[in-house]
Amino acid sequence: MKHNKILALKYRPQNFSDLIGQEILSKTITNGIKTGRTPNAYLLTGIRGVGKTTTARLIAKALNCEKSSKDSICDKKNFCQTCVEIANSNHIDVLEMDAASKTGIDDIRDLIENSKYSPTSAKFKIFIIDEVHMLSKQAFNGLLKTLEEPPLSLKFILATTEVKKIPITILSRCQRFDLKRVNIESIYKHLENISKKENGNISSKALRIISQVSEGSVRDGISLLDRALSYQNVTSNNEVRDQDLRNMLGLADRGKVIQILKEVFEGNSQNAINILKELFSDGIEAKHFLNDILDILSLINRKLSLGTIENDKVLPEEEINLINNISNGIDINDIGIFWQFTIKTIDDLRIINDEEITLEMYILQLIHLISIGGNVEEKSFVDTKLSGDQKKILKNKDNFQENKSLKVKNQLKNTDQVKTSLIEKPKLNNDKLIKTKINTFEDIVKLANSENEIELKYDLERNVKLVNFSKGNIDISFNEKLNKNFIKILSEKLLKWTGERWIISLNKKIGEKTIFEKKYELKENKIDKAKNNIKIKTIIETFDDANLIDVEEDTGQ
Repeated sequence: MKHNKILALKYRPQNFSDLIGQEILSKTITNGIKTGRTPNAYLLTGIRGVGKTTTARLIAKALNCEKSSKDSICDKKNFCQTCVEIANSNHIDVLEMDAASKTGIDDIRDLIENSKYSPTSAKFKIFIIDEVHMLSKQAFNGLLKTLEEPPLSLKFILATTEVKKIPITILSRCQRFDLKRVNIESIYKHLENISKKENGNISSKALRIISQVSEGSVRDGISLLDRALSYQNVTSNNEVRDQDLRNMLGLADRGKVIQILKEVFEGNSQNAINILKELFSDGIEAKHFLNDILDILSLINRKLSLGTIENDKVLPEEEINLINNISNGIDINDIGIFWQFTIKTIDDLRIINDEEITLEMYILQLIHLISIGGNVEEKSFVDTKLSGDQKKILKNKDNFQENKSLKVKNQLKNTDQVKTSLIEKPKLNNDKLIKTKINTFEDIVKLANSENEIELKYDLERNVKLVNFSKGNIDISFNEKLNKNFIKILSEKLLKWTGERWIISLNKKIGEKTIFEKKYELKENKIDKAKNNIKIKTIIETFDDANLIDVEEDTGQ
C-alpha cells in the first residue's frame, strides 16, 4: 500500500524564498548570514504554524551551506549534501531538542557537555530548542552562561509560542525575530497553488473558507486542505464546494448567521430560531457559530464607524451586501452590548452540555435586550466587569418601534446581570410610592440608615466620593471596594424612595473626601483643638498613659 506524505510536510519551505508572509524577516536573517553578522542565539516567536521550526532549519542550512557566499545562499534546486541532511533532520551537527519533553536541568547539562565538542563536518554545531518556554527555571539558569558566550563554532536557535514565559535574562542574550500571522490573501494563493499541484477540485469559496479558518497559520491551512482533498472523492460531483467544507468542519453558513442577526435586530424571534435550527441540522459547532457572530459584529461596527468594509478580510460580495443592509438603523451602542454578551455565552459553553439550548437562549436574550428598551424612560447605567475592573457604561438608545427599525430609548444593560434582568420586573405603581425629598447627598445616607439598608449606607459613607450633586443627578467617583451592584441598587432605592428616576454618573475626577473620611478628619481636628486646653494638657502631662481619644460637645441637657 502506498503511503503519501502529508501536505504540511511535503510542502514545507526548503528555502527562505518559500516562506509565506515573512519577507522582511527572511531578508534580515539572510543579509546577516551573508555579511557574517550572526548572533550567538536566535529567538523565533509567533503563533502555531507560521514557520518557527522551519525557519530554524533554514537558518541552520544557511549557516552551514557548502555553497553559500557573500552573494548567495544554497539554491533550492541544487542543494549541497549538508543542506539535504539538515532538511531530512539527520545531520550530526544540527541537533533538535523538544523542550516540552526535556524540561529539566539534567537535559541541559547533557546539551552543554555536548557543546564543548567541535562540529564533525559542518561549519557550526547548531542546537535547535523548540518550545523553549517549557524549560524549568533551573534549566534556564544552566543555559545562561553558555548562551551568552558559546564556543565560536556553536549557535543556538530557540523557538517558542509563548515568549512572555521566557526569563528576561535569556531574552537579553538572544536576537529576537517575530514571525507574523500570515494574511488571508497570502494563505489563499498558497493553498490554491498547492491544490493545483495535487490535482484538487476545490472551489475558490471553499479555499477562501479554509484561509479564514486557519487564522493566520499556514500549517493549519495546509492541513485543512489535506482533509478537503480526502473529502473530494466522496462528494457527489467530485468537487469540494463551500457548503461541503462547512459540513466537514462544522461551520455555519455565514449568510445564515448574518440573517439571524438581521432577524434579531428586527425582533423576529421565531424566524431567528428557525434559522438556528437549520444551522444545527447542518452540524454547526456552537463555538464556531458564536465566533462568526463576533466577526460579523466587528464588521458592522466598522461599517458604522468607518463607512466601508469592502477591503476587510477579503469578504465575498454577497456577505458585504448583507452586512451593509442590516447595518442601516443599528445603534453602535447595541453592538458593544451584543459583543460582551456573546463573549459571556462562549464562557457559558464550558459548563453547559446542551449547545443547541444554549444558543436558543442566547438568541432569545439578544432579542430581549432589544425589545426591553421601550420600557425604560430615563438614562441609566450598565455595571460591567471587564478584566477585573468595575466599569460603567452610559447608554442612550431610541425606542424600538415602526417599520422593524431599531430605535431603542436610553437603555441600561448589564452583561453580568442579564439573566436576572430577563425576569420582567413589575411596573411600579407611582400612586403607592411614599415620596421623600432628597436635597443633599447626606440625606441619601440618612435615608439608607433609616430604611435599614446597611450595605448601601456603608458604600455611600466609605467607598463613594461625591463629585457633583443636584436633584435627580449624582456624579461620583469610587474605589475598588465598591459593591459591583452599587449603581443598580442605589438607582432602584432612589426610585422607590422619591418616585423619580435618578441619573448616577461615574466621574474620573477624584471628588470630595468620603463621608467617613470627613467625619474622621472632623474628629481629629476636635481632638487636636481640645489638647490645647490647659486642663487637658495638664492631665496628659501628669499621667503617662493618659490620652484623649474623643470629644463630645456639651448639649446642655
